[in-house]
Amino acid sequence: MFKPELLSPAGSLKAMCMAFAYGADAVYAGQPRYSLRVRNNEFNLTTLKIGINEAHKLGKKFYVVINITPHNSKLTHFIDDINSVVSLQPDAFIVSDPGLILLMKHHFPQVALHLSVQANTTNWASVKFWQVQGIERVILSRELSIEEIAEIRRHVPSMPIEVFVHGALCMAYSGRCLLSGYINRRDPNQGACTNACRWSYQVYDSVTDDVGQYHPRETPVLLSEQAKPDDLMTLDEDMHGSYILNSKDLRAVEHIASLTKIGVHSLKIEGRTKSPYYVARTAQVYRRAIDDAVVGKAFDSNLLTELNGMASRGFTDGFLRRHVPQSTQNYSENHRFGQQLLVGEFIGEQDARNYAVLDVKNCFSTGDMLILMTPNGNHNFKLNTLKDIHHRDIDRAPGSGYQVKVKLPLKTNLRFAMLLKKVE
Repeated sequence: MFKPELLSPAGSLKAMCMAFAYGADAVYAGQPRYSLRVRNNEFNLTTLKIGINEAHKLGKKFYVVINITPHNSKLTHFIDDINSVVSLQPDAFIVSDPGLILLMKHHFPQVALHLSVQANTTNWASVKFWQVQGIERVILSRELSIEEIAEIRRHVPSMPIEVFVHGALCMAYSGRCLLSGYINRRDPNQGACTNACRWSYQVYDSVTDDVGQYHPRETPVLLSEQAKPDDLMTLDEDMHGSYILNSKDLRAVEHIASLTKIGVHSLKIEGRTKSPYYVARTAQVYRRAIDDAVVGKAFDSNLLTELNGMASRGFTDGFLRRHVPQSTQNYSENHRFGQQLLVGEFIGEQDARNYAVLDVKNCFSTGDMLILMTPNGNHNFKLNTLKDIHHRDIDRAPGSGYQVKVKLPLKTNLRFAMLLKKVE
């Protein structure tokens, strides 16, 4: 059976390394100025060069994202800036704006261009259009069902397609949103989204006074966010409750076999602002799902359990299968804690007695059930012994900022290993 590419996000070199160690075939990253990730993005020319070289050394691929909706000012130095990136020889550029595509095709006709999800491609005729323009892969809109994806594949079998299978969903159409820009002047279409749709809001009754000022009283038209209770905003319609725009996260691991059978070229995980742990864990789970699908193995429901263990906003199939709105929107909370918590990353290797130094991220204690997560598999064990950095017995690792010694259940390479705690 055709084997799709597993494509992971990289907001940092560390996240990239984790993605590759845990099974990703490729990563995508972008410079803050021209991609939709200004925050939590360490990539510049120096780190892009390191990342691209490392990816190619491993036989992996590295895609550079330039998917903003640019205003004229962003075009002033665009060609010079991108020329420096082109010289690094990434495997493709992910683009969305027709103007930038025009400029790229004119100045750099040799580079491969992939069409971003921001272009909102939802039908086979659009895919054919972009094929004529020289696009070499189309990342389909998140708003498509499995049947619609299959129909596109039938109509345009020569065009590689890419589909999102995991990560945050936006309540705006394919991420084209003005909410963050309206509320706090951070334009999502320029990469500065503050996820205002995730905030907790309170609706107030209100009427206007003689000079047109709003005051809480009778008619529900005022809205405030939990962190800024005195900053009231007008609201023009009745809302259903708290977290009014908060979508659950996409999780399509149970549909990997169907997407593989269709012939989807690349299965993509969202999350360039997420932690290296998130990148590693999702790559690990989706790698197993893809490998099982390719050899015809039945879906392993344990993969759902493993993803459920991570913090999330709850999960949904998104549009891959049609649901009633209540099953895709989370009215009660903006995220959920998982049943597995990252408690630390290892510094160096084990000593002769299997102790390893751990850089603590979250507190844990003796008696806790832990998971040693490695690229070669995960191992469950109960923590019976814990030492401080001077090898003295302790009962608890307090949290971030501490280093401790943990006795591990087996000898293993800890270069990309992490330690998790099971949380009831």
